[in-house]
Amino acid sequence: MFVCNVSLNRKKFLKFIIVIFAIICVSLLFVSVYKILKEIEKDAADVFINDEISSEGVANISPENYTNVLKEVHEDIDTYIGQKICFSGYVYRVADLKENEFILARDMELNSKETVVVGFLSFSEKAKEYENYTWVNITGTLEKTTYRNEDIPRLKIEKIEKCEIPENPKVKMPDDFFVPTAVIY
Repeated sequence: MFVCNVSLNRKKFLKFIIVIFAIICVSLLFVSVYKILKEIEKDAADVFINDEISSEGVANISPENYTNVLKEVHEDIDTYIGQKICFSGYVYRVADLKENEFILARDMELNSKETVVVGFLSFSEKAKEYENYTWVNITGTLEKTTYRNEDIPRLKIEKIEKCEIPENPKVKMPDDFFVPTAVIY
């Protein structure tokens, strides 16, 4: 018969368990921080994924960043004067616009049941050829004008053509992640 007598020192055993637990906790902390930083990096990269400037220097505004761009341009018009943009929306007129002006509009979702019309005031000699609620794709240059005694941006249309209604014609409210720049990316 073989007898093995093992004696455990409780203090050393407890220290060993605490050290192992501490190593596991520190490892989990590092993995968590790493994953969080990677997610932040990914989110930061996604801010500009749909924003492209073509070789002609025209910023193609996406539905995802439309209201962010619209808000920033309205808040800092002078920085964006001369910027060429391309976007689609529908023709929307209000009573006090000239016959060669309309709003290049989209419906912005306030919640699941309510929307409001938002858009760029647009100007073209061909504007009267397009009826209200006609969907158009526009390329134009931002300029400053006065509307109801307030300076606002206006899109001087260089190219306008009818287009189909997009899959998702609505846009979301501006978010806090948009990073303003001197040009629209």
